[in-house]
Amino acid sequence: MRKFSRRNWGAIGIAAALVVMAVSGSALAIAASSRSIAGTSHSTSSAHEGAAGGTQTPDAGPTTAPKAGVTVTHVSIPDIGVSSDIELLTLDPAGALLPPVDFNKAGWYSGGVVPGQIGPAIIAGHIDSVTAPAVFANLHKVTPGMKILVSLSDGSAITFEANRSEVAPKTQFPSSSVYGNVPTPQLRVITCDGTFNPATGHYDDNLVVYATLVTT
Repeated sequence: MRKFSRRNWGAIGIAAALVVMAVSGSALAIAASSRSIAGTSHSTSSAHEGAAGGTQTPDAGPTTAPKAGVTVTHVSIPDIGVSSDIELLTLDPAGALLPPVDFNKAGWYSGGVVPGQIGPAIIAGHIDSVTAPAVFANLHKVTPGMKILVSLSDGSAITFEANRSEVAPKTQFPSSSVYGNVPTPQLRVITCDGTFNPATGHYDDNLVVYATLVTT
């Protein structure tokens, strides 16, 4: 059972830290302090912790024309009881992803891929607060085949299917797998996981759920 007595969520306390990096035409990268899904760990690491695997730029891959002005408005994962409106996430001056203000809301990295476009779209959220479970407290329960539903501001309803999850130490964050170029529309859902270290104020791991587009 997780305890909710801890941490200081800094400018990147969310489940994921992003460092500026090119991904399918977007600046994007996940920091080592982020957590991966299904078995991955999460953390409340600071914005200055090293990016998992460094900040190497993936090889250029197929891209699609961006949907100008289109944003993510809602995400739901029915099988684990997630239904959340979306905050738009941006990077701070150090290149770290600013977390959602509301612990009960997920956030979409608005400088990255729009879900449904070719490439890895990124949605991240807290696993808990100092007092209670947060939006992605049950993300570790996602299993292959579960659906992740994403709504966009243009009225589009997009369905992704989880195909795997991963928990990794912050020092070994799977950078290439998470933000590397891919030839199809994909989604990464990220939060914290693992053991909370009171000495550092962070979780040891990241949890990442990988999902592939099913329908638009």
